[in-house]
Amino acid sequence: MDTFSITVTEGAEDYLAELLAKQDAEGIGVRMFVTQPGTPYAETCLAYCRPEEIQEADAVMELSKFKVYLEPNSLPYLEEAVVDYAADRMGGQLTIKAPNSKVPKVSADSPIEEQINYILYNDINPGLASHGGEVSLVEVYSDEQGEVAVLRFGGGCQGCSAVDITLKDGVEKTLIERIPGLHAVKDVTDHSVTDNAYYQ
Repeated sequence: MDTFSITVTEGAEDYLAELLAKQDAEGIGVRMFVTQPGTPYAETCLAYCRPEEIQEADAVMELSKFKVYLEPNSLPYLEEAVVDYAADRMGGQLTIKAPNSKVPKVSADSPIEEQINYILYNDINPGLASHGGEVSLVEVYSDEQGEVAVLRFGGGCQGCSAVDITLKDGVEKTLIERIPGLHAVKDVTDHSVTDNAYYQ
């Protein structure tokens, strides 16, 4: 039996089992997949999966009350995903947290671009988002000292007077500390455009 690093909490399993019971379909399960995986627009989705909709390539996660069918292409992006249900006065809410949906989990032997993107999407962009900003990787090139990452700041970071501090103290420091072989980070953004800047 396959083991998956996906957690469906007891509350979520009970809640989903109730929904499935209302479908009046024998052998119905749940399909879990990621749309636009590996991009900033990735969404983790749950859908009903009737027996005729099961794909041969699906990975199957057996829960005590039903089966979860995992789309094979989504598997690396679903690692460490948690499906939870929190009851409240209004009824409750089903939540899906999939930290690797935008960028799959990386290791020390993953390509340097994947390692950089993983840190940008999971650690750096959530902080910049509060200022309406984001940063993305443009390219990585080598010079005589090692690897250099070229980044593009967008949203509220573009034209922001604090971007040098953000780049030097935050982004560059984080990336260089965590990625062996990376020795410099450069910014391709033109900060003379200040239309959307957070700090003027």
